[in-house]
Amino acid sequence: MTTASQTQRRQGERHCEGCSLHSACLTRGLTQAALDAFDEIIVQPQPLKRGQELVRQGQPFRSLYLVRTGSLKQVMRLPGRQDEQVIHFYLPSEAVGLEAIGEARCPASVVALETTFVCELPFEQLESLAVRHDALRAELLRCMSRELRGDQRQVCLLSGRTAEQRLAAFLLGLSQRFHVRGYSRYRFQLTMSRADIGSHLGLALETVSRVMGRFQRQGLVKVSGRELTIRSLEGLEALGDEP
Repeated sequence: MTTASQTQRRQGERHCEGCSLHSACLTRGLTQAALDAFDEIIVQPQPLKRGQELVRQGQPFRSLYLVRTGSLKQVMRLPGRQDEQVIHFYLPSEAVGLEAIGEARCPASVVALETTFVCELPFEQLESLAVRHDALRAELLRCMSRELRGDQRQVCLLSGRTAEQRLAAFLLGLSQRFHVRGYSRYRFQLTMSRADIGSHLGLALETVSRVMGRFQRQGLVKVSGRELTIRSLEGLEALGDEP
């Protein structure tokens, strides 16, 4: 018997195979059987408005989310402080919630930076599916490894580096993440505010604005509204000390 949800999937609204991010998502490398099974557990892609929370710090962990379109920030409320620390930004095809698996509780809130769609993956069903399909299990491990590597890079980024080095490395990191998803590495939208960037990099808002202005005068970047164009990748690499 065909259910309404199965009919909706067959109409292609949320079929992974037809998604433009299929080759950069958890589903890459899956057999057709595994892809069909993965498609069955996806909860209808959810729309989020700018500023809307996807998960709240402290709530029980039940699902992973894949960013389909848009972007989000992860913010943590620290004990004894009124402000929030921005600890991560999520771009299309990236998985949200991996760090919550161990303690089964969300360590930070995740908030949409713009109109964003996410695909929800109930974790118990995803875990069961990964047991049956080696390619999915391997991709989950790769995702976790990338998260750990990203945490290491963030520690290095904040350890004894100048404001110029931090901002250059941050822009290079965004450039690379857009590039591997098939977007331009030289022109992209900065959907996060400069205050968010400052919080993420451990810099004051005024410092971020001042350094960004300096980069523009030096011909390294061009900023028009929220659109950033990298005019000298080599110059940023020299500053950011990135390979």
